[in-house]
Amino acid sequence: MVADLAQHLSAGRVGRPHGLDGGFHVTRPRPGVFAAGLAVTVDGRETTVRRCGGTAERPVLALEGVASRAAAEALRGADLWVARSALPPLDEDEWWAEDLEGCAVTDGPVAVGTVRRLMGLPACDVLEVDRPGGPDLLVPLVHDAIRAVDTDARRIDVDLAFLGETAPERDEGEAAGDGGQPGEEA
Repeated sequence: MVADLAQHLSAGRVGRPHGLDGGFHVTRPRPGVFAAGLAVTVDGRETTVRRCGGTAERPVLALEGVASRAAAEALRGADLWVARSALPPLDEDEWWAEDLEGCAVTDGPVAVGTVRRLMGLPACDVLEVDRPGGPDLLVPLVHDAIRAVDTDARRIDVDLAFLGETAPERDEGEAAGDGGQPGEEA
C-alpha cells in the first residue's frame, strides 16, 4: 500500500511469473501506463520498471530489485501503484474511475444513489449506480445522460428522463421547499 492514496492510482496487479529473471504478467492493467523507468510502488516499497514488454492490454514487466522467478511469485497479487503525476493528463470530460466511485448521483435535487463502479462496455463506459431499495441503474457516460460531474463535491447530476426512468419521489421536506409548479422557475 502507498502512503497517499489520493496521489496514486492502481495500475494493475502482479500476475504469474514470466521467465526466470523476475518478470511477471500484469493483471487488470491500466492500458498505456507502463514503460521502462516508470516509478511504481509494490508491496509497500518504491521501485522502477526495468523492462516492459507484451502489449498495452497484456503487459509483462520486470522491476528493479525483483531478480528471480521466486521473487516475482512472492509479489503475486500485489497492487502496482503509480503516482497520478506520472500518468498522462486527462481531457476536460475524462475522469479516473476511482474518482467517480462513491460519488452521490442525483437528478437535480433528488437523490438517486451512489456510483458503485465504472464499467467499460463496447459502446461506451457506464456508471453502475447502487439505488437503495431498487435495482441498480446503468448510466452511460454521454452528455445527454450526465448533466454535470463534480469530483471535488463527489456529486454526479444525471437526467433520469433521458434514461427512461422517473425520478424518485421527493420527501415532504423537499416538496415543501419547492415553491412552484414543475417546469416553473422559482
